[in-house]
Amino acid sequence: MLLLGGCGTQVAGQAGESSSSQAATESLPWGTMQPSFVTGARLTDDRRTLILDAQVPSGEHPCVRDLKAVLTDPVSEVVRVQITFSSPSSDRRSGCTEESTATARVKLPQPLGKREVVVDNYTQFTADGAKLPALRLCGKLGCQPPATGCTTASYEQALIAVDAPNHTYRDSEHCDGKWLVLDFSWRTGPACDDPAEPGCSSRLGDRWFFRAEKSGWVPIVESAAGGCQAVQRSEPDFPTSMCDSLAPLSSSLHPSYPPPSASPTPSARSTATTPQP
Repeated sequence: MLLLGGCGTQVAGQAGESSSSQAATESLPWGTMQPSFVTGARLTDDRRTLILDAQVPSGEHPCVRDLKAVLTDPVSEVVRVQITFSSPSSDRRSGCTEESTATARVKLPQPLGKREVVVDNYTQFTADGAKLPALRLCGKLGCQPPATGCTTASYEQALIAVDAPNHTYRDSEHCDGKWLVLDFSWRTGPACDDPAEPGCSSRLGDRWFFRAEKSGWVPIVESAAGGCQAVQRSEPDFPTSMCDSLAPLSSSLHPSYPPPSASPTPSARSTATTPQP
C-alpha cells in the first residue's frame, strides 16, 4: 500500500475573460461542488496520469474555477478519486444553468495496471476489457458483474433490469439457467416499528419473465396472470414446465383498475308541444 498526496489540474475560468464577465458572477456566492456525472476516463502514455471528463455548470459568464481531481485514499487494489470545483450555479442569477464537459487530471504514484478507478464514490472505471488509453465505464453491478445464472447476485441483476423499487423482496424464483420467473414485492404505507400495526403490512408486487444473455437476465414481459399465455405470446420458446402451474398474483398485491368509462351522454330532453288551436 502506498501513501501519497493527490494532485490535480486547476482550472480558473477561460483565458481572455473580460472584467465585466467576471464581475457578473463574482458578486454571487461560490460554493464547492462535485460534477453531476463523470463520463469518461483515459490514461496518458506512461499509464500514470488519469484524465477525467466531468459534467460541470456552464453559462454566458464564468461558472467554474478551481477544478481539480485528487486521490482520497492510499492506492491499493482500487484508486479512489474525488473531483471538486467552485461555482455560483446554486444561484440562478449566475446564468450557470447549462452543462459542459471539463477535464481534470490526477497523477498516480505508479502505473494503473489492473486496478479499478472509483470517482466520487459511485462511478467506476477499469482497464479490463477496455480499448486503452480509454478506460471502460462500469455499470450498476460493478466492473465484473455476476455471471447469469440461478444465484442471488444474478437475481439482483434481474431486479435492476426491470427497475424494481428500492427495498424489494424476492418472493419466489423459478430458474433453469436459461429462463427465469421472478415474483417480488415491496412495502407501501408508513414506516412502522411493529409490522402488526394497522396499515403496516401493506405491500404491492409484480411478476417478470426473463431470458439469459451474456449481458445478464433480459426482461421478456411482465404479467400478474397465471399460466403461460402472456409470456409465450411474447416468447414462444419459454418452457411450459416453468409457467403452467403459476397462479395469478393476488389482487391485493397487483390490483387491476379498469379504464375510465366514457362520460354518459345527457339524454335528449323531450319538448312538450302545445296543441294548435
